[in-house]
Amino acid sequence: MTSVSHNKSTLVYDGECPFCRKWVTRIGRRDRNDALELVARQTEGLTERFPRLDEADFNTGMRLITPDSVIHVGADAAYQIARRLPFWRRIAWLYRVPGIHWLTRTGYVWIAAHRQSLGGKCDDETCDPT
Repeated sequence: MTSVSHNKSTLVYDGECPFCRKWVTRIGRRDRNDALELVARQTEGLTERFPRLDEADFNTGMRLITPDSVIHVGADAAYQIARRLPFWRRIAWLYRVPGIHWLTRTGYVWIAAHRQSLGGKCDDETCDPT
């Protein structure tokens, strides 16, 4: 887990999922402004810090928790992440286009349901987001 900051949004992902870990590593590399805290959902003390996560079904996707405690799920979280990353923020507006918005959400649901088979092999050296 990266250092805790109340000015950062917190990305909570499935740390046991190779696909998820690979993407979080990619996100971390692109986070040049240090806007995100990357935390596996299996991290001890996470539900004490974010009690609403205790009831979350992480099979529906990652969570992005903003400093004001708004929780974005799945494709909505991906959009919020893109808004915080250099380059990606330039095209993040596309998510708000009605057809693209629906398509992205639909695609994310499929990926979330199949993430275990999409990940391939992942050892700690290639997937560790820290």
